[in-house]
Amino acid sequence: MGEIDKCDEEMPKFLNLMACVVERVAERNDVKSRSKISIFDGLSRPTISVQSYLERIFKYANCSPSCFIVAYIYLDRFSQMQPLLPINSFNVHRLLITSVLVSAKFMDDIFYNNGYYGKVGGISTREMNLLEVDFLFGIGFQLNVTPTTFHTYCSYLHTEMLMLEIPMPLKIVNQQYCYVNDDESSTHELDVSQII
Repeated sequence: MGEIDKCDEEMPKFLNLMACVVERVAERNDVKSRSKISIFDGLSRPTISVQSYLERIFKYANCSPSCFIVAYIYLDRFSQMQPLLPINSFNVHRLLITSVLVSAKFMDDIFYNNGYYGKVGGISTREMNLLEVDFLFGIGFQLNVTPTTFHTYCSYLHTEMLMLEIPMPLKIVNQQYCYVNDDESSTHELDVSQII
């Protein structure tokens, strides 16, 4: 499975895009009436933005960049399998920390324990444990992500990036970079050997 390079400049831009997409979904669902309260719902909206929360997770979790895409896939699966529990401003933070935790455990060889993720996410170890179990049942333990699915979601996020006009290079599996030219609204592909 291809990975997005983890460097100081690329990853925050990717997180900005992911935060924007997830926050847009949450805001859209805030308008709808809340149908069911779950363990993921907070009593009030957290004061930290989705973007800052994702950056915090990225900074302290030390999981691979692919984990964030897989976590996004898990969030989508959760939304599809739990239509009565839509992502909104009251649950988006807990769903994010839980999806990244589950993704890191499934994808990475080395990962932190639930207590550590709880501290990163601002919740107790006990609550982190409960969220993990509920999330796993919520997605029906469907943790495997095929390369095709992974690339489909990467392509979707890339399309969103183009629509939001956030310049950000994405590493493609065949060692090509896809980027948006700042002067034009066109997309170009360059072979890595041409860059070096």
